[in-house]
Amino acid sequence: MKFAKYVFWSAAIYGIFVTLPLFFNEQKMGIDYPPPVNHAEYYYTFAGVTLVWQILFIFIAANPSRYRAIMIPCILEKLSMVPAFCILFPEGRFPSLWMPLFIID
Repeated sequence: MKFAKYVFWSAAIYGIFVTLPLFFNEQKMGIDYPPPVNHAEYYYTFAGVTLVWQILFIFIAANPSRYRAIMIPCILEKLSMVPAFCILFPEGRFPSLWMPLFIID
């Protein structure tokens, strides 16, 4: 269970580090990746749900044997970007700047 503990602590710390700036960069995202966000409720809900998953990773890292059944949906959450990437990248709709983040995730 030590491996799971390290993996989930790493995922939680990385996820929080990547997710928290979303709450402060809505305007910048609209400038860097036009068009501007015109449905802020979707944007902030995505950021909030993503942050909640990172908190769940902290719970799992604290006691992996107790929460081992929850690890399966957590792995699916991390892998959910793979199909999106496989569809969007060939269409040129996946920013190449995000590639390092995708590989880490």
